[in-house]
Order: sequence, then C-alpha cells, then structure tokens
Amino acid sequence: MPRDVVITGIGLVSSLGEGRDAHWDALRAPDRHAVVDEASFAPWPVHPLPPLDLDKQIPKRGDQRQMEPWQRLGTYAAGLALDDAGARGLVSDMHLMVAAGGGERDIALDEKVTAELADSNDGGARLNERLATGLRPTLFLAQLSNLVAGNISIVHGVTGSSRTFMGEESAAADALRIARARLAEGRGEIALVGGAFVAARWDMLILYRGGGGMWQGPFAPLSQRGAGGIVFGGMAAFLVLEAAEHARARGAAPLARLDAVATDASRRRAPGEARAAAEALLPAVGGPAPAVISAASGAPEAWAEEQGFLAKLDGAAIRRPGSLLGHGVEAAFPVHVALGALALSRGGFFPPLDPADAGEAASPDRVLVTGFGQWRGEALASLSRAEG
Repeated sequence: MPRDVVITGIGLVSSLGEGRDAHWDALRAPDRHAVVDEASFAPWPVHPLPPLDLDKQIPKRGDQRQMEPWQRLGTYAAGLALDDAGARGLVSDMHLMVAAGGGERDIALDEKVTAELADSNDGGARLNERLATGLRPTLFLAQLSNLVAGNISIVHGVTGSSRTFMGEESAAADALRIARARLAEGRGEIALVGGAFVAARWDMLILYRGGGGMWQGPFAPLSQRGAGGIVFGGMAAFLVLEAAEHARARGAAPLARLDAVATDASRRRAPGEARAAAEALLPAVGGPAPAVISAASGAPEAWAEEQGFLAKLDGAAIRRPGSLLGHGVEAAFPVHVALGALALSRGGFFPPLDPADAGEAASPDRVLVTGFGQWRGEALASLSRAEG
C-alpha cells in the first residue's frame, strides 16, 4: 500500500522576500502589491529578487564565486528548506531532485564576440578563434545544469541519489511527481526537490521574446494583459518531502500532505487540447478541490487553455499568485506547491491576488495546484491538511 508523503520544509525566495513568514504576510497584507522593475530590462518588466545574505546558506566565499547567480539562488533556497525541516542531520540519506534550465550566458563575452564579428571580414575564422580562446571548457562547465545539484551536494552535504530534470515547467512538475512516487513506494524516506530561476537576465528575455509570449510595456496583472503575456519573476523553491511515518518518528511537524502529482504534455495543436489534457488528470489527483492555486505563466495560448480549465471548477476559490510573483519557468510549479502547503499549514487561504480571482475558502482542507507550461506541459498537484 502506498505510503503518505508529507512536506516538512519549505525554502522559498521571490520578489516578495524569503521564507514562509515573509510570503504569508506579503500575500495577505491589505496593501499587497507586486514588486516590479520596469526600467532595467525595458520594454520588459521583471520581478527582481530581494537582497540575499548568501553567507547564511553558502558560507564559503569561494563556493559563491564559482557559481552562476541561478546556482547560488537554488543552493540558497535548498538550505532554507533544510533548516525549515530541521533536516540538516539527514542529508547523507536524502535524495535530491532538481529542475534546471540550460545554464547562464556570459553576456559581456557574447556582446564582445558579436561586436568583433560585425567588424570582421572573416567571421568564421574569428568565431573559431573565439571558441578556442574565449569560450573555455571551464566556462562551459560552470554553466552545466546539473551543477545546481552538485553545489547543493557540496555546500549542504546532500549525498543521496541525485537527478536533474530539464524541460522548463514540465521538469519541475516531473521532479516533484517522481520524488513523491519514490517515497510513497518505499524507495527512500526523505527527499529535497525544487528549482530556481533568475529573471533579471537579458539572455532569457531575448530568448523567450522570440517565441512571442513576453509582455511588453507597463506592468499589468495576469488577467489584464489582453490575450496574455509573460512577466518573468526571480524565484526559487525547494521542498523537503518525507514519508509520513519517517517524519513522525523524528518528531517533525508536517506542513501539508502531498497527496498526488500528475503530469502530461499535450501537443496543443488545436484549441482546447491542453484543457482536455488537464481535465483528464483530475481523477489522478482526487478531483476538484475547494481552493485552487494557479501557476499560470501568462503565455497567450496557455493562458486561454488554463482559464478554460479553471472555469469548469465550479465554486472553487481560485488564486493566481503569478500576478504578484511573475513566472519562474522551472521554479514556478514548486513555488506554487509551496504556497499551497503554506496555506494549509496556517489554516487559512489567500485573498484575491489578481482582478480575476474569485471565490472564498477561509480554511480549506485541500488545495489543488495547476500548472500549464508556456509551451508544453500540463500538471496538477493535490495537497491536504496533514495531521501533526
């Protein structure tokens, strides 16, 4: 019989701050508002990360220097989760699953190479020279996706099995699904799972702009962006998952029970296809819930599909934190699952976070988290209140 899996620790960072308390207070404050930088990357607004005292979670400055910003962010959030769960002494047996992007570009070097090629009469030869001298193997290795997991292992000593997932939003949903399944099946007792995303990056903004899904101009909440548009947000979330009996045995108080995670990846060739795929996942997570947290990206086609899905959840209190946090690609689904667990642990729910939010759920005993990737990937997670 499958075992219950609970969340015992949350490491959460976004533009609203770091930690459970900061996010609970910010999202429930009467004057809640988005933290947005509209100038640094104009015409694209972004939700910037807050200042972080990296020394608290990455004490060696040498470790900090050899990491890219998103690696530092992920390692920092992972440390927050370990502290929150009181699980520092369990890292040698802890499984690690990370959702990661493709690394970060060296923007200064890219600009220099581009300028040189523009002024060169033999671009091919100049590019080959640059590949041999400027783009060193050491530079490339510093950008590999699995170095997030590697740095978490080095800095925090997490030395159980390690898996890195790539594939944008789907990577995070599958990392969470597989981590939960392994614990439920008895193939481990405790796991650390999550992802990180740095929004303040020209390379990512230009890359995603090519797909036509970015929001340009003055900031607007998700539901007020016309046909849609993504506003990136810097964020990270790591969750400590445990078999319920393992948590009880060590006296750890669960924040929420993670009942199920289900994922799919429809082709999205016809209107309604992604919505139908999400609807097909509902039975696997126990059906509709009284409270829903949408991890909507805002990407135009995905936005329309998810709103169609949400419209069929009659009577549910629906919240869209993305209007205040932005979209965090690989980090988005773990962040929203963390918010669901946070609400259940506090015995409450969030007020409307977007003008389209509707419904009331003062103290839900179950929360459904939705995820519609901006390109592909449908995902649902079901959480419920856990017994202490």
